Amino acid sequence: MEKKFDRYMVTAALIYANGPVHIGHLAGAYIPADIYVRYLRSQEKEVVFVSGTDEHGVPITIKARNENKTPQEVVDIYYEMIKKSFYEFGISFDIYARTSNPIHHRISEDFFMNLYKKDAFEEKVTEQYYDTVAKQFLADRYIVGTCPHCKNENAYGDQCEKCGSTLSPSDLLNPRSTLSGEKPILQKTKNWYLPLEKYQKSIEAYLESHKEWKINVFGQCKSWLTQGLQSRSMTRDLEWGVKVPLPDAEGKVLYVWFDAPIGYISATKELIPNDWEKYWKDTKTKLVHFIGKDNIVFHTIIFPAMLMEHGQYILPDNVPANEFMNLEGQKISTSRNWAVWLHEYLIDFKGKEDVLRYMLTANAPETKDSDFSWKDFQTKNNSELVGIFGNFVNRTLVLVHKYFEGVVPHTEKLQEKDTEVLLSLQKLISQIEESIENFKFRDALSFFMDIARLGNKYLAETEPWKLINTDEERVKTVLHVAVQITAVLQITSEPFIPKASFRISEMLAISPKKWIHLKNIPDLIKAGHIINPSSILFEKIEDETIEKQLQKLELSKKNNIYPTQNTFVTPIKPSIKYEEFEKMDIRIATVLECEKVPKSEKLLRFLLDTGLDKRTVVSGIAAYYNPSELIGKQVILLANLSPRKIMGIESRGMILSAEDQNKILTLIQPKIETTAGATIG
Repeated sequence: MEKKFDRYMVTAALIYANGPVHIGHLAGAYIPADIYVRYLRSQEKEVVFVSGTDEHGVPITIKARNENKTPQEVVDIYYEMIKKSFYEFGISFDIYARTSNPIHHRISEDFFMNLYKKDAFEEKVTEQYYDTVAKQFLADRYIVGTCPHCKNENAYGDQCEKCGSTLSPSDLLNPRSTLSGEKPILQKTKNWYLPLEKYQKSIEAYLESHKEWKINVFGQCKSWLTQGLQSRSMTRDLEWGVKVPLPDAEGKVLYVWFDAPIGYISATKELIPNDWEKYWKDTKTKLVHFIGKDNIVFHTIIFPAMLMEHGQYILPDNVPANEFMNLEGQKISTSRNWAVWLHEYLIDFKGKEDVLRYMLTANAPETKDSDFSWKDFQTKNNSELVGIFGNFVNRTLVLVHKYFEGVVPHTEKLQEKDTEVLLSLQKLISQIEESIENFKFRDALSFFMDIARLGNKYLAETEPWKLINTDEERVKTVLHVAVQITAVLQITSEPFIPKASFRISEMLAISPKKWIHLKNIPDLIKAGHIINPSSILFEKIEDETIEKQLQKLELSKKNNIYPTQNTFVTPIKPSIKYEEFEKMDIRIATVLECEKVPKSEKLLRFLLDTGLDKRTVVSGIAAYYNPSELIGKQVILLANLSPRKIMGIESRGMILSAEDQNKILTLIQPKIETTAGATIG
């Protein structure tokens, strides 16, 4: 028998505050969570919806170092950007919190100490790489070296991005620190480990009690359990994060995946300080985590193990994680700028938030990876939102105004066709409900659109525009039913496309109705009620608009631009003598700093190490490169070019780049890293 709950605690993944939101994030966690929460609220269920930014961990410190900022400065910038994007997009969090908030630090420390006092941790002394110049232990991403498998000389301490091999720092050949460039040494350090093997049987029993979970989630958990759980360090040798609250733990912080899920708890306490416990400690609360594929193990094994050991908290009832969404057939890559960024979409497609919500739900990667394409985006908008959904709502309201001056007509008697439509309508509503409650949002969206299809079919078969001169009473019945279908669409569209739902309620001249009102479909809008004129819900998206987005993506391929035909050839300049060439000082330089020049869309300011000095150079390649991805890279510099001022900045030299037939610039860079100052000639 299915368990009944009094309330719902819904969380959406805490996104790293080291970059903006892209469509992969939205499809993975945030749109599914928002659909579910909006549906529950429409059912007048008691629900709290929390999320926030994960502001600790190595990715934040790397971003800060690359941008020459403090970690706090980085997370402050991205927290505001991410929060604003979610708000404008209509993700309806009750609170969007931060793990850098003092309340989160206090609760995380208390949680750790609860486990510590129960002797839940194992203290282990291990050898880890230490940078004697930077005077700190190195996280995996701060160590690079030669991959033992493919011999890539710039493999990270946790993974080789060239061959994809999973590594540990000790696997690397010739390891070096990314902080100083020096070879690190192994040095002993103490950390606190959670012996996950202790919880193996409890986690297995927990998983077996949730066989209703999505197959991709259940399968990944079973794989981990089959391999056998291992102890995992819950602390790290870092300065940035929640401090380990022990006297002998200076320079150590809680492992980011220890404190991050506690962020859901601290966010709830921040939101409702006097009432938070019933959402986390009462067994009549249903706890649901919406996350992406890469966070499954943390929410289904590690966090539950922590909660079990603590003893006072409920366990997640469901973790409906999605797989990955690709873009135009390729994996989304933030480093290559191969993504559709939410903050840019909100500018490029102002007022079209619902279109993206619809597209990402229709193509949601619920049990396997899916793909986003701009052509499909256009088709779904034009054919479905405009051609089916918007078309039915517009036709209905236009006909009511045309024949009855906007007054919802009375109906005396329903015919068999009307009754069949209303029964079909009720069945579709039930199918939407069942799909949402089982986290099958793609199916739910399809059933929702079937309501609009049903409405269009009903009007096409009854043809009120033909009957108006011969059977006005029949037209009154048909349009009365059509108005009720429109009201059903207002209610059922709200979880998926909330702005369109609100606009329908405005056209119907009603306060937005909720799911609980669907118990009385034949009389949702009373006869005699006056509705407003129809307005356009969705407009067609033209080819030109889509082409601009495709061109924007093409710019992302800046490092892979090779013309298929030699149709663009710059004429060779007049010959010069060898002695003239010898006058040019062309050398390798290493990028120490890189940032955009204020008030300029094209310029980047570089600080370069030439092997002899450090100098500033300004280059017009901002449209093709993210500044942060160039730090630490090597470029080719014409070093003895006379200095000149650009936007008030003295530029001492020229960074060499190539321009293709599309006027796209690509930096010329050495294939193999060499010494800064190495000369070319």
